[in-house]
Formats: sequence, structure tokens, C-alpha cells
Amino acid sequence: MSRTRVHNFAISLDGFGSGEPQSLEAPFGHAGQRLHEWMFATRFWGPDGATGVDDAFAQQHGAGFGAEIMGAHKFGPPGWQDDPAWRGWWGEDPPFHTPTFVLTHRPHEPLEMEGGTTFHFLDASPAEALEVAREAAGGLDVRIGGGATVVRDFLAAGLVDHAHLVVVPVVLGRGSRVWDGLEALEDTYAVESVASPSGVTHLTLTRRS
Repeated sequence: MSRTRVHNFAISLDGFGSGEPQSLEAPFGHAGQRLHEWMFATRFWGPDGATGVDDAFAQQHGAGFGAEIMGAHKFGPPGWQDDPAWRGWWGEDPPFHTPTFVLTHRPHEPLEMEGGTTFHFLDASPAEALEVAREAAGGLDVRIGGGATVVRDFLAAGLVDHAHLVVVPVVLGRGSRVWDGLEALEDTYAVESVASPSGVTHLTLTRRS
């Protein structure tokens, strides 16, 4: 059965998934790339990277997914809706290779990219977007790709079956937080943690039956 999953979503010790302000020059705001350095050091990211705990988790990023849902701020910087030439951060061959649904209050026609990615733009609730994405996924899983607000909204709606978050040992102090409003999440999800020699901690949340 198709599941809804979050994977490789990095947050700071204080729960922020990105810094601020986001811009074309700084996609993650003042956080820069600090939340993702653990991944850049893995074999998943490049042939010279390391194997081990981080790589084992990272390698699952594309396994079994048939569609992705992301927020407007993951697709582009503030104001991208006013730029008809904007086609995402990733060039003409984005790394998703599936139908990818962008949640925005200003939807427009789909963008068909190379490599099997087509961006669809939806003004929809989490439940409505998930219904559309599941149909497009063809029985495979749906990835909730971020940012933090989207991950939080899908968790709050009880729509996530499994989540993998990577706690990075930095304190950002401001930005977009995952945990706000999710009190007692542990009552709904079984939580496991795995510490890595790199200093990050891999959290897995599996919805209780």
C-alpha cells in the first residue's frame, strides 16, 4: 500500500528546517548549507563520499517514491511566481524524476522537465494534494519534500506514515520550524533515534497503528 513519507529532512537543534531571509542568493537564508553538510560527505552524494550510518539513511531518499509534494518556498525564492522564466532551483533535469506537486496560492500550467520530472502547481489542502499525488504515484510512496511548514502541516493533519529527520548540531535561532504546534507527537508516532559519528542524529517517526 502506498505510504506518505518524509526523508532526509534536516533540521537544527532548535528545530528549524531553514534560516531566513530566503532569497535567490541564499535559498536557505542565514543557515546556508550547514544543515546539509552531513549529506555532502556521503557516498550517496558523490563517489568520493563515505559509507556508514549517514550514507545508509541517505541512500533511501529515492527508494520507492512515485510522486513528491513540496511547498512554494522549496520551489523558488520569494516572488518566483512573478517570473515566467523560473523553472526551479535544479536546472532542466531536476533530481525528483517523478510527478512533483508544488503547493502555491498562485497555480499555473505544469512544467515538464527532463528526466521524468513534471512540476504541477496546486492550491490545495494537504489532504487534497495527497489524494492527487497518490493517484499520480501509481501505487508507490509519496514523498513530502519540505520545507518545514509543509512537513509540519502534513504531520499535524495525520497524513505522514513515516518520517526521517536529521538533527544537525547547529542552533539557528530563527527561520521555519517543524515542531511548532505538534505537542505530544510521540503519542501518535513511535520515535527512534540513531546517533552518527558525524554528529548528526537520525530520527525516525513511524505512525502507530
